[in-house]
Amino acid sequence: MSLIEIINSIPPVSVFFIGALIMLFVPSRARAITVLACSLLVLAMLPFLQDGSLVKLGFLNFELVPFAVDRLSVAFAYVFCLIAFFGGVYAFHLKDRGQQVAAMIYAGGSLGAIFAGDLFSLFIFWEIMLAGSAYLIWARKTPEAAGAGMRYIIVHLAGGSFLLAGIIWHLVETGSLEFGLLEGAPSYLILIGFLVNAAVPPLHAWLPDAYPQSTVTGSVFLSAFTTKVAVYALIRGFAGLEILVWAGAIMAVYGVTYAFLENDIRKILSHHIVSQVGFMVAAIGIGSALSVNGAVAHAFTNILNKGLLFMGTGAILYSTGKSKLNELGGLLKQTPYVFAFYMVGAVSISGFPLFCGFVSKGMVTYSAETAHYVPAFLMLNLASVGTFLSVGLKLPYYTWFGKQPQAEAVKPVPVGMYVGMALTALSCVVFGVFPGLLGNLLPYDASYQPYTLVHFWETLSIILFSGLMFWVLIGWIKPKPGITLDFDWFYRRPATLAYKVFVRFPSAVFTSAGDMMGATVSKISEIAANPIGFGIWHFKNIFSKVKKEPSPECEPSEFDPHRYRSSLGMMVLAVMAGFVFVALLTWLA
Repeated sequence: MSLIEIINSIPPVSVFFIGALIMLFVPSRARAITVLACSLLVLAMLPFLQDGSLVKLGFLNFELVPFAVDRLSVAFAYVFCLIAFFGGVYAFHLKDRGQQVAAMIYAGGSLGAIFAGDLFSLFIFWEIMLAGSAYLIWARKTPEAAGAGMRYIIVHLAGGSFLLAGIIWHLVETGSLEFGLLEGAPSYLILIGFLVNAAVPPLHAWLPDAYPQSTVTGSVFLSAFTTKVAVYALIRGFAGLEILVWAGAIMAVYGVTYAFLENDIRKILSHHIVSQVGFMVAAIGIGSALSVNGAVAHAFTNILNKGLLFMGTGAILYSTGKSKLNELGGLLKQTPYVFAFYMVGAVSISGFPLFCGFVSKGMVTYSAETAHYVPAFLMLNLASVGTFLSVGLKLPYYTWFGKQPQAEAVKPVPVGMYVGMALTALSCVVFGVFPGLLGNLLPYDASYQPYTLVHFWETLSIILFSGLMFWVLIGWIKPKPGITLDFDWFYRRPATLAYKVFVRFPSAVFTSAGDMMGATVSKISEIAANPIGFGIWHFKNIFSKVKKEPSPECEPSEFDPHRYRSSLGMMVLAVMAGFVFVALLTWLA
């Protein structure tokens, strides 16, 4: 067997899972190196993967395909490995074994999902991703993280339940678990499962609730995998479903609106994940070769620039211990390199020329325009204005400049964080300057030239209009502490009432009933030990109340079970009398 055949028979997910197993037994520095080594090893394997390669596995009466290669899965695999490597460098200082292993399991589960050739294998990796990602939230070990992690688990288990129900129904109807374009009634349940992970409103509130509560390094991995695996699944199963065009356009505007209202820097970025995934979902709904390429390209670039933005805000949180805009400001002199790297991510996600977002975002909006989805095209451009306004202007202004009380960098940013940000920033520039590198990875042959005069002018107009709006509104958008209500209100408030009705109230009832039963059993046991003595004491107690005298003390000796016990001869006589009475009744009958 040749080397290429060996590579094509080894699922890349196995490299990450074996790496996670090794990390359980090695010291912290070796764990950090293992993350980087596994990412580079899979990156080295990807060019040798051949389209159509399969690994089949028998399960009961079914043939599963846990590893299937095509251009779509390989495109996502490249960027997943890149961000796993960059994230590993960014987290090189980390010594928390749990976070390091969870990140590897999360990345591995994501790779497994995009290479899954059947729906059941997809579901297995889908749930593995949930386990790894939830730990990255809980690992922050704050009360807020504990609550957010639990809500995250509940929402994704509900989404996974819809997915599994749809898969089972699809299997019953078709007898197949093949993962391709899905149709029919079962597909709607599967679609709901995908939409939950894609954070499509109103199923999105788990994302801005949970991601800001995660660990500093964990947020980089969280921003990359869950929603992008859902984008991959939507491409595979529902490309061309028109309702996704409008769902995506609404997502894009909805996300930037909430990002503009937020005060927490990581919540701003979390809402922007919703917005940017909206671009991808809209492109999937259009369903043309160019639009699907645009969805893949935008997922690719968004993983890089969004990861860079979370790295920058994570460095600020690590250094100052603060993440609220109203508590930050004046950090430029203390963290100039963090600011520089953050701005690379900001201009990239805003679609500036020479950065990767310019290429992918232009591909999506151009496909919407050429497919004559004019309202969606306008909404996507409006979302682009909001992106630069909030991520490119508001957040950096009030973090590194601003007039509010200045924050202090109390801890130096580790070197690994700077290196991770530098590498990610470099990739944002490379894929923007050389768009052909990205174009060669896309699944379809659909020509697109990003650097045209029309596209350049559209982008320049958006940038200038966003800047003008910011300076006009700067007096009205000063950050203020508070909570922005979202769709999570509809399950948080009823959940509190449901907790009181279905948990606290039954618990109180059962506790009271248990206490009453315990007291009753105790009293019955006390009486049964000496009923004669108890009767005498009770009679004395009633008699004293009638005569208005103090109640007699209940002496322990009065309840001595041996004091009033009948003699053995009396008991034998009573038993014999009973036998005689029964015999007499039998004879008379």
